[in-house]
Amino acid sequence: MKKNNIVYIIKSLLPAAVFLCGTVRAQQQWTLEACRKMALENSRNIAAAEKTEEKAGYEAKSYLSNFFPRISASAAYLYTDASISKSIPENYLPTFIPDPATGQLKPNIMTTPDGLPVTGPDGKPVFREYAFFPGMKLDLGLNGTYFAGLCAEQPLFTGGKITSAYRMSLAGRDITRLNRQLTRAEIIVETDEAYWLCLKAIESHKVALAFRRTVNELLQNVDDACRAGMKTKNDMLKVQVQANRAELQVQQAEHAIRLSKLNLCRVTGISQEANLALAESLDAGGDDVLRTTDFTARPEYTMLRKQVELKTRQVQLVRSDFLPQAGIAAGYGYTNGPKLNGAPIFNRVSFSALVTVTIPVFHWGEGMNKIRAAKAEKQIAQLQQDDMSEKMALELRQALDRCEESTLEVSMTARALEQAEENMRTSRDHYEAGMETLAAYLEAQTLWQQAWLDMIQARTDRRLHETYYLKAAGLL
Repeated sequence: MKKNNIVYIIKSLLPAAVFLCGTVRAQQQWTLEACRKMALENSRNIAAAEKTEEKAGYEAKSYLSNFFPRISASAAYLYTDASISKSIPENYLPTFIPDPATGQLKPNIMTTPDGLPVTGPDGKPVFREYAFFPGMKLDLGLNGTYFAGLCAEQPLFTGGKITSAYRMSLAGRDITRLNRQLTRAEIIVETDEAYWLCLKAIESHKVALAFRRTVNELLQNVDDACRAGMKTKNDMLKVQVQANRAELQVQQAEHAIRLSKLNLCRVTGISQEANLALAESLDAGGDDVLRTTDFTARPEYTMLRKQVELKTRQVQLVRSDFLPQAGIAAGYGYTNGPKLNGAPIFNRVSFSALVTVTIPVFHWGEGMNKIRAAKAEKQIAQLQQDDMSEKMALELRQALDRCEESTLEVSMTARALEQAEENMRTSRDHYEAGMETLAAYLEAQTLWQQAWLDMIQARTDRRLHETYYLKAAGLL
């Protein structure tokens, strides 16, 4: 009968065992590097930074095009009912005859025998012959005039404006690339924080379970002793308070695990329904980190240098506005119209060229003041670079010190945990032998739990300080 019962129990538990095995296999082991990769791939901030860098690259190419001629095609057609009419009245025109001595034309004026010109009543000379002009009517029509052609423009000298603007665009493109690197480092830091805090919550849950198990064992022993009349009701209540506290801590640890996993899923872009299992451990770390005090690899430092370069180019750009400008333009097109008395005045293809030179002469100090303002902005950027460089050096030194302190704290909390475990064992033995009070044993349990939590916190801090140091050194 017993054999049949055992077989029945095994058959009953077999589906549950298969389900548990499937659940374990369904858990995907996530390393820190895998979480970093997922966070970088799914980050909207990284996507925005990449688009900003792409935009800056296109802007640099657009500024590069200013070095080359601009070719444009244009066409125009005019429709209007307006016209211009003008009449030249008929008249008599004086005549000229050639001078045999000089070959030049001279007025054909009547002269007296003395050689003096004959004048009329109005005092004007009288010509021997007059030519009759019958008059003319002129009609100028604008309707139907059209033009089509090509034009090429090439700047010859712009005072360095085009070069300065292009170099500024290159500096801006470099700044966006560095900003993407900075965004990447910040996402890695956020991912590391979420990962290690999640692992801390998991380890803290183990502590809470171990503490509850220990307190429940004591509660069972005290309850048995109380029933036997060997312990008082007051002792039972003391242990019950400790058991309630342990139960609350287990629930709080479970909530912390759930929230920390949700936060890790949010940072990495993993589905919140995923059954996460973290592959890393808080035990190792800290010994293989390269120590350096050089912070020049940080993208923030290079961005500050690029800002100074940008302001330097801006000074040149402002100065170019007050230097001579020269350019050339050439056009080739066909023009038809306007029409004079029904016949077009222009009806052919033509070529034209234009050279322009502009020299600023006097602007009441505008150029000098603008240049001085641009130089002041450059000096401000330089001062900001110097100030931030000192702060970054201090930040790196502080991060390095905290790494060393956290490594020391890990070893100290590990020794404190060993001492707390030994103290709890000793206190339990003395309590069971009647040589120590229940309150002292409960305090030993609390000290053991706190020492374990302190060790977990120290290991978590060491992991986080490693990440903070790598970011401060520009090594992420």
